[in-house]
Amino acid sequence: MIDLKTSLLAIDVGRGTQDILVYEPGQSIENSIKLVLPSPTVVTAEKIRQATRAGLPVFLDGHLMGGGANTGAIREHLAAGLPVYATEEAALTLHDDPERVRALGVEIRADPPGDAVRVRTTDYMEQELRQALSLFGVDYPGNVAVAVQDHGYSPHRSNRIHRFELMRERLDAGDWDLLSLVTDPPLADMTRMQAVRSQAPDALVTDTGPVALIGTLCDPRVRQMAKDGVTLVNAGNGHTLCFTLKGREIHGLFEHHTGALDPAKLHDYIRRLADGTLTSEEVFDDNGHGAAIRRPLKTGAVVVTGPNRLRLLPEAYQAAPFGDMMLSGCFGLAYLWKAFREG
Repeated sequence: MIDLKTSLLAIDVGRGTQDILVYEPGQSIENSIKLVLPSPTVVTAEKIRQATRAGLPVFLDGHLMGGGANTGAIREHLAAGLPVYATEEAALTLHDDPERVRALGVEIRADPPGDAVRVRTTDYMEQELRQALSLFGVDYPGNVAVAVQDHGYSPHRSNRIHRFELMRERLDAGDWDLLSLVTDPPLADMTRMQAVRSQAPDALVTDTGPVALIGTLCDPRVRQMAKDGVTLVNAGNGHTLCFTLKGREIHGLFEHHTGALDPAKLHDYIRRLADGTLTSEEVFDDNGHGAAIRRPLKTGAVVVTGPNRLRLLPEAYQAAPFGDMMLSGCFGLAYLWKAFREG
């Protein structure tokens, strides 16, 4: 399924890790260079906590990026009575509404005070990746594909609702095809993706959840299951996305926060997604994103990928495309590069 004409750097940015594949034509994927590194939000959070321990102010400077660990570190820094400053763009990491950012106690300004620790915000750590690869004599690929999770620009309403509305719109517009959740270039509303594109204008940038599930289809057994109908689950560190799929048609999907799920609840959601009775309202009310069902799909075939796969679905088929579960998203990005850029 993956046979590219040119080299590609595929980066799947998650909540806990960023998973990286360096693809070179003519080289087997099994022997390709692969990295599983701390995610940008984890790296940024640690820099903030170092400043907290040193009792120094923090100045966030860079691009809008994903939240999570870094947002928590900022709250801890402020709770310790230490100042936080941010540029207008970096402040959007904390919230789409600048007034909400100021209400947290963050001062938005163009330049830092003299004693502040400057912390660069970005989901695309190009400088660091170039340096790491160069230490091993590896050329930096000219083509880049990046996956991040983007809720879209939503300053005054729930970003969970907004994200799922956008997903539903893309499904309807694409006749619920497997690739309908991917747009190249990304929608203008996807500000996190656009921030990556501002740093890598020619990159293919899309969403983490779908690319991991697309990547599972590089596992021959999963591809065979999909012909008759299969439930695909990406149990990530932050979010869990589930499709029912037959051939290339998505029959239904839901998205939830992984931390809110346990095996019993996830099994119940999967069962009711398959029989068409799961509602978007109940997933949202359970602190998830939502559900959308085009038609039921009765299937006992369940496939799971992602770092929380064994905690949530230990008895399901554990997808391992090219023998490497952690790079499912990267394989999905490579597949999309072929489909959108070389097809």
